[in-house]
Parts: sequence; structure tokens; C-alpha cells
Amino acid sequence: MKKYLFSFLFSLILGGNLVAGGFQLNEHGAKAMAMGGAFAGLANDLSAFYFNPAGLAFMNGINVSAGTALIAPTGSFRGPSPSIQESKMVNKLFTPSHLYFSYQVDDKLVLGFGANNPFGLGTTWDDNWVGRFAAVVTEVQVFSFNAVAAYKLLDNLSLSAGFQYNFANVEITKQQNLSPFNGEAHVDLKGKDMAAFGFTIGALWKPTLDFSIGATYRSQVKYDFEGDVVTTGPAQLSAALPNAPIAAELTTPAQVIAGIAYKFMPNFVVTADFQYVMWSSYDYLTVTYKSDGKVLTSSERLFEDTWIARLGIEYKYNSSLALRAGFLYDRNPVKDEYLDPTLPDANRLGFSGGIGYALTNNLSLDLAYLFLRFQERTITNSKISTSGTVGFSPMNGTYNSYANLFSLTFNYKF
Repeated sequence: MKKYLFSFLFSLILGGNLVAGGFQLNEHGAKAMAMGGAFAGLANDLSAFYFNPAGLAFMNGINVSAGTALIAPTGSFRGPSPSIQESKMVNKLFTPSHLYFSYQVDDKLVLGFGANNPFGLGTTWDDNWVGRFAAVVTEVQVFSFNAVAAYKLLDNLSLSAGFQYNFANVEITKQQNLSPFNGEAHVDLKGKDMAAFGFTIGALWKPTLDFSIGATYRSQVKYDFEGDVVTTGPAQLSAALPNAPIAAELTTPAQVIAGIAYKFMPNFVVTADFQYVMWSSYDYLTVTYKSDGKVLTSSERLFEDTWIARLGIEYKYNSSLALRAGFLYDRNPVKDEYLDPTLPDANRLGFSGGIGYALTNNLSLDLAYLFLRFQERTITNSKISTSGTVGFSPMNGTYNSYANLFSLTFNYKF
């Protein structure tokens, strides 16, 4: 019986798209967010740490930026049968933040330090909803600390290289069907990785005063999660319910961002980016015993490489006020059969806007709003079960999601 019940632990871990496209965060500065994230070819504020660190080489003096984003996702699921009521995600607010610092060593070299959240978010569903055996609560947080050096090879050409130190936390809860026994069990899994490493490189070229082109590469990062699963259920089955140390490996994808910026007028600039995300590196998810490293099970995920297209504009109304807008289209990497309610991802459209305002000669702020509309997604061939480990009832149905995002960044120049 213990072996039988222990099998649902594997379905808990293997069913979750913890690193799906929806968990990738691109909101690392309010200016860039207001311009749809089309910033690799412009890279003229400290959010260049993420979009293109080579832009730091053109920043004079000492600069500091700090800010946060507020992300409010909304989602629902409706099964294929009219008898299944619509289930809605519990509304939650997420606050990925950013802090950046740059120091100009001389006319050619700039050093910098940055901290942000490149992956995060989560979902919460009611405890008794139809998909509770697939997911109830899923939350993941990734914290990244970046040290960067940017160097001017020429007055109009710079290169950069950086090192990333990352740590991550993950928590998953779900219900588990104990059939043929009576009742349900509650499963709570928590894990963390306190040391995962990566790197970035970038380049920015300004062939004319009005035109610039940039590109950056961010490496994949491998996380070795270690944690525990705690299962509670009927007292008569407590001895057979799994409570054990486990380990799992997850790799967030490498990505390439390339962009251009063109000044049509001295006070009007248009930007465009193409971001290629190599999600195909996430092909299998393997779970092992923490004690001896023995493989418990391995499951195919078979994510696909994907891309994001971005457009942005900025109009400087006067010396103090800048107006911005942007658009993006983001293709999701998850195949229909592997989509699950940990985060019901889909292709999405984004519409953004915002302002920049100089409060003093040294202090400025940026404000941004982004609306993300996820394409309605109907699944008819799901490999995710709504019935737990006993039998198989595919989680076919229709997902609808959207999100409102707000961001504020303060900038100070010494």
C-alpha cells in the first residue's frame, strides 16, 4: 500500500510546468516595460542589466535605480462538459523587484551590480475545484544577482560580460485521490536551491547618431532543488503516506535578445526587439531520492523553443517629460498535451504605456502599465489527469487568462 500511495508524489512533481513561459519575467524596469520590453537596441538606463548590459558603457558617473512591478493575473478553466462549472483562480498579487548600480571607472570601463527576479509568479485554485488533483497552489521565486563589466572598444561600440548568482524557492500543494481508500490527502512540497550560476554577454553598436543595434545572450541556469514532501490525510493511512526528502533538477532556458533603435526626430525614437528563448532544453524532469540519488521516475516535458517580438516608442514632450508606448507578441513553449493548471500558459498579446519624469537634475521616475491578454486555449488531448493516480481522466477543457501589470522605477545620478 505504501508503494502505491507513494506514486502520487511523482505525479505531483512531474505534472507541473514550474518553468513554463508564464513564469519567465521580463519586467525589469518601468521604462523598458512601457516600451513593450523593446530595449536591447536602446539600453540607455540601468535595466540594460537584463536587456543588454553593453549599454552600461555609455552611462557616465554613478547611477542607481530601484523599483518594483505589481502583477495581477486572472484565470479560469471550464471543462468540456456543460455539467462542469467554470473554476476561477484565486486573485493574488506578485511583486518582482529590481535594484541596479553602475560606476564609471574611466572613459571606457563601467562596472555594475544588479539584482532582480528573472522567473517567478504562481497560481492558486480553490481546494475543492475540479483540477485539485493536478494543482492547488504553485509558487516559484528566483532571485538573481548580477556583476557586469561593460567596455567601450570604440566611441560607438561596446561589449559586456557578466556573472549571475541565483537562488530559488518553490512550493506546490495539491490534493490526492486515495481511491480505492476513502478520502483525499493533502500534499505540500517545498524545495530550494541556494546556488545556481549563469553568465551574460552583450554588444551595442551605434553606427550613426540616430541608429543603434544591440544584442545579448543569457545562459541557461541549472537548479538542483532539494526539499521535502509532507502529506496529510486520514489517520488510518498516515503511516503509508509519503513524507520524504527528494531532489529534482530544473534548467531555465538560454535566450538571445537582439534589437534596434532609430531616432526619427531628436525627440522621437522607435525600438524593435526579437527575443529567442531556448525552452527545448527542458525535455525531461527527473526526480531522485535525496539520500542515495536513486532515480524514482523521469517524465517527458518536450517544451519547444519559442520567441517574443516587441515594438516600442518614446516621445520626449519636453526636457522633463517623456511619453512611451509598446506592443509585444509572446509565443508559449508548452504543447497542448502537457498544459496544466500550475500555470495555464498560452500565446499572448501585450499593450503597454507609461511616462518618464525628471523630478530634479539628478532624480527621475518611470511609470508603466502593461496589459497581457492570453489567447483562449482549448485542450482536447491532455496527458494531465484530474483523477489522481487511479485511472486517467484527461484534464481537457478551455483556459482563459489575462494580467494587469504596473511598474515604478526611481533613478538617481550622482
